[in-house]
Order: sequence, then C-alpha cells, then structure tokens
Amino acid sequence: MMKIKTLFALLTLFTLSMSAQEKKLFTLEDLNYGGVNARKFQPENLWLTWWGDQLMYLEAEEGGTIDAKGNNKNLFLLKDIGEEWHSAYGASYPYPNETLVMLQNSKQRILYDWQKKQIVWQQTCEGETHAEWNETSKAVAYVKDHQLYVRDAQDQESQLTTDGSREIVYGKAVHRNEFGIEKGTFWSPDGQRLAFYRMDQTMVTDYPQVDIDPRIASYGPDKYPMAGETSHVVTVGVYDLGTQKTVYLKTGDPTDRYFTNIAWSPDAKTVYMFELNRDQNDCRLVSYNAVTGERMTELYRETSEKYVEPLHPILFLPWDNSKFILQSQRDGYNHLYLYNTEGQLIKQLTKGNFVVQEVLGFNEKLKSILITSNEASPIQHNTYAVNINNGERTLLDNGRGSHHAVLSESGAWFYDKYTEPDVPRNIDLVQVKGGKAQRLLTAEDPWKGYQQPVFECGTIKAADGITDLYYRMVKPSDFDATRKYPTVVYVYGGPHAHNVEAAWHWYSRSWETYMAQKGYIVFILDNRGSENRGLTFEQATFRQLGQIEMQDQMKGVDYLRSLPYIDIDRLGVHGWSFGGFMTISLMTNYPETFKVGVAGGPVIDWKWYEVMYGERYMDTPQTNPEGYEKTSLIPKAKNLKGKLQIITGYNDNTVVPQHCLSFLKACIEAGTQPDFFVYPGEPHNMRGHASVHLHERITQYFEDYLK
Repeated sequence: MMKIKTLFALLTLFTLSMSAQEKKLFTLEDLNYGGVNARKFQPENLWLTWWGDQLMYLEAEEGGTIDAKGNNKNLFLLKDIGEEWHSAYGASYPYPNETLVMLQNSKQRILYDWQKKQIVWQQTCEGETHAEWNETSKAVAYVKDHQLYVRDAQDQESQLTTDGSREIVYGKAVHRNEFGIEKGTFWSPDGQRLAFYRMDQTMVTDYPQVDIDPRIASYGPDKYPMAGETSHVVTVGVYDLGTQKTVYLKTGDPTDRYFTNIAWSPDAKTVYMFELNRDQNDCRLVSYNAVTGERMTELYRETSEKYVEPLHPILFLPWDNSKFILQSQRDGYNHLYLYNTEGQLIKQLTKGNFVVQEVLGFNEKLKSILITSNEASPIQHNTYAVNINNGERTLLDNGRGSHHAVLSESGAWFYDKYTEPDVPRNIDLVQVKGGKAQRLLTAEDPWKGYQQPVFECGTIKAADGITDLYYRMVKPSDFDATRKYPTVVYVYGGPHAHNVEAAWHWYSRSWETYMAQKGYIVFILDNRGSENRGLTFEQATFRQLGQIEMQDQMKGVDYLRSLPYIDIDRLGVHGWSFGGFMTISLMTNYPETFKVGVAGGPVIDWKWYEVMYGERYMDTPQTNPEGYEKTSLIPKAKNLKGKLQIITGYNDNTVVPQHCLSFLKACIEAGTQPDFFVYPGEPHNMRGHASVHLHERITQYFEDYLK
C-alpha cells in the first residue's frame, strides 16, 4: 500500500511538473508596451463615454448606447457617414438632448445626427495643434506655426497673435507642465471668451540638443531653465470673440512668478487663478475682470516653510454660483474646502489621514460632490459621494482595489473601471443614489496559459521606525524557498509617483514578470517622498533629495537580508529618471551592497535640473549649497565598485544629457568604469519598439553580471 501511495505521489509531482513546463513563456514582444504582441496581453476593455446620462460605447466601426442592464444598441456605423470617417479618432456627445455625435479626422470635425443620418455641421481642423473646442459656441482655439488662432462656428479663422515663435509661445502648457498645468487655452462657459497663456522664454538659456538625422547633423536647441538660473516670463491673455480684442490680466510684474489653475466664473465675467512666488512658499488665489483685465480680489492665501503646490482649479457649485470648492494640503492631506466668492471659508468638507486624489464632479439633485480617495487604504483608489451640507461620505464601490470612475452629465451615474490584485479588469455601471452596480465587463486573465510569477505585497517600517512603507515582491512561478535567488531592487522613489497599488498584480510592471521568468526576484518599495501619503511623508525629503529615500530603501535591503531565499551577494538595482538618480546614489553610497545597477535617464546633480521641480524640492543652488553638494553624484563617482550601466535618450529634454556625460567625466577622472548606452533621437523615455530594445538591454546586463 505504501508503495502505491509513493508511486501516486511521484506521478502527481511529475504531472504538475509537466503542466508547469507546458505553460508558455513570455517574450518582451508580449510584455512591453512597444512590443508587437503587447495588445493581446492587456485585459479586455471597453471605450465608453457619456451622452448626458446615457452611457455610450464606440468600437472600431460603430457607436451606440448601453442600458442599465448592460445591453448594447447600435446607433450608427462609421462607414455610413463616409469612407473618410473610417479612420475617425474619438467620439463625444456634447449635447445631452440632441442626437449628435462629434467626430474628427485629420481634416475636419463634424456633428453627425444619427437619427437624420446626416452631417449637420462641420469645421476645418487641418493643421491644428493644441486644439480646444467649446461645445457652447462651437469655436475652437488652436496653435499653428507658433501663432494662436480661433475658428468660429461658421468656420471663420481669426489669428490672435503675430509674434509667436520658439521663444514666444502661445496657447501651450507653461511652467514645464508643473502645478497641474496640462494645456494653454481655457474657454469661458459660454464659449465667448478665451483665456490663454503667453510664455516669453527669450531670456532662458538654450540647451544644445543635436539632430543627427540630416546628412549634416543640425542644431536643435531646447529652452531649458536650470535651477537658480533665469526663468521664463508668463502672462495670461483674454480674447473676446464678440469684440475680437485681447486684454492681458494686470498681474503686476510677472518675473519669477507662476500662474496656474485658471478657472472661469459661471457667468464668464471673472477669471480666477493661483499665483505662486518663485520660492513656491506663498500661494494666492486671485480674481480678475475678464473684460478689462483689472485685478479684483485676493480670495485665499497659503504659505509654508517648505512649499505650497497648487494643483487644481477651483470648482463652482452647479446649484450655487456664489460658492466654490478649493483643494489644499494645508492640514497635511489634500482635502476639499467650501468657500464663497468673498473669500470666506464656509467649511472644510473632507478631513482625515487620507488624500482626496480626484474630484469627479457633482450630483446636483443629491447636493453632493463625487471624489476618488485613498481613505480605505493608502494603496487603493475608491469612489465616494461627499454631502456638501454635512460632509458625510458614502462609499460607492466595493471598497477594494483601484477604481477609476467617470461621472455622467448630471452625476446620477458613473462607469467604474477597476482592478484588484487578482482581478485584471471589471467595468461596472453604477447608480450614485443607492450605489447599485451593473456589471458590463468581466475581463478574463489575458495571461492565462502562461507561466505567471508570484506577486506579493506587504509593509515594512521606514528608517524613522514609525512609518509604514508598502512593498511589492515578484517571485519566479516555480519559487522554492529553499533556493537562493539573485534579486533586483526596482526603484523610483521621487515625488508625484508610486509603485505599489492594490491593482492587478499589485501594479507590477511587465518587465518584472520577464525578470521573474528568468529566475530573479524583483523587490519594489515606495519610500518616503513618494505620493498619496500626505505632506509629512512627501516633504521629509525637502532640500536633500535622495537621502531619506536611500535610508528607506536600505531598510528594504535589510528586509531582503532577513529572507533565507534572497542571495544578498547577488543584489542589483534599477530605476529610471528619479529612479536612475536613486540607482546611482545607492550604487555609490552603498558600494558593498549592490553588485549591479542599471540607471536610466538619471539626474546626477540637481543644479542641472529645471527650475520649477528642482527649486520646489531643493530650493536654489545659491540658497541651499549644502543640500546640492550632499546630493550631487559627481563626488561619488570615485566610490563606484559594482557594474553600472547608464542609459539615456540622446535628445532627452527632461534630464538633459549633461547629467550622464558629467558623471562619465568624473568616473574617467576617478578611474572607475561604468558602461554607457545612448538611444539616438529618443527623449526621456524610449518610444515604441525602442522600449523593447531597451528592456532587453537592461535584462541582458543583469544576466551578464548578476546571475
């Protein structure tokens, strides 16, 4: 009997082993976003939008409705509109009570009436960049050949500027996209006035980028204001479609000031914006007369010993034009405050040790504001309704995972695309009142049939001994705790980013799966200084970037040391951008710990980084020389002992190549030997299929020197 049991056990083990062997292996063409097979390995999705409170879908060749039971009804076929609309991109439904869909191709935007089956309006859009269309006036603002234009509903074009150039920039994002700035034009609610940015960067130093594609390489400079150096000057204009005249807001001297989060009053008569000094420690909300440009009132002021970072425009209550929502981190976490137009605080709407991450919109009937926050867990995103009258919060999803909701016109419904660590993607249609959900999609695991790693999540204590830090660990699919594994620490660590989330696979990057498949363990830790944990957590790194972060990462290394299956003598580190800075920082400050590192696009010395980001976290080289000296990696070049590969885009305009080249020069002088690889023509991050090549190169470096 014992022999039969033993034989059965051996057969079971053999069957399991064969089953594991039969599962397919991934390639980077499967896993990397630039790979030829990448789409097949993403969870199934639906393209959804709203027509008022009616949920709409768009597929490759058709559009239609989805009802509360999840049933689809086709309304139009793109081929029926015309062959030229077969390649239309995007679809929106700007008028809740009209059967119109707006479509756009490279030459025209149209309104198509699917009941009448005809195009009822069209507008030229050829040559536009940075376009913003207003559904009320049907006017569009756009940039062409450096100049700002407006085209009205009758397709008549007006040129607003004549002095636009590489140095005088109109209608585009300014301040290097900091402070929540993503665009440069802002329509009034009635579509009759346009606020826009004008950025004068004639005084900003050029960084000498080179274009190698022509027969003779050409000079292609970038305007790049480095920390402590002269920055650009921004002003805000307001164009009136009726008078066809422009006024500029009378802000006073705009030198060394930041203007951000532009908003309009509901009656289109007033422009509001946050104004910040260059030290970024004094922030004011100011109103301006949209007709005359005159400064009206300072409604709010916030100061800090470190920095204030306005990221969100004010939002007026749809049912009360005299009150608006303001977001601030002034109590330590980003929360909502209700103000009136006299600048008086009425109440703080949300409060607690959590971050309001996004405002989704309003439900006027329920007098509530819909938000996403991490109240349930620092690594989650959940949807809540906040009652404006009493501040009561109501959870509207399942309370788990990472939810991304989009609200309907009235706020009565939202569609909810969410994941959990073991859920690739679900999509629900949710009624705000009562929270009833209808499942629209349950995506199957697109990795089914492939060898999948073991994904784990946990916490350790930060170097302060108090703060919880979240980590992710990715182990080979055949993980054996009795073996010892080479391990790579993947790091970012900087502001406005996080690596660990309660999403599918704990938010794991696909490269980690590729490494686990090759027999590595990958460890990822969100140190202090990263996002969504409040001001104290974020500002712990102020004026000394990399120092606290390294202390926390080394606590992660201590944790790895405690695990019997980690081969601590084969420890590597890899990161990009701030993570590249962290990689070289760890390699040179702890040269006995890390055997191999790959640093992509690394900051080497913060004095070569740009003004807005750099000075927020480090102040200027003039006011914080000790901090810049401490964090610079140039003096650390002599400490390098392990194998280090540095990779950069040759035309990186975010972390300019001066960083890498200066570190290489210091290594030459010190006699240390890093490796270096460049991607010609690429910016800060590798695009398209170059990303596949990049990650194969990163992997091969660890294969050559760590395994």
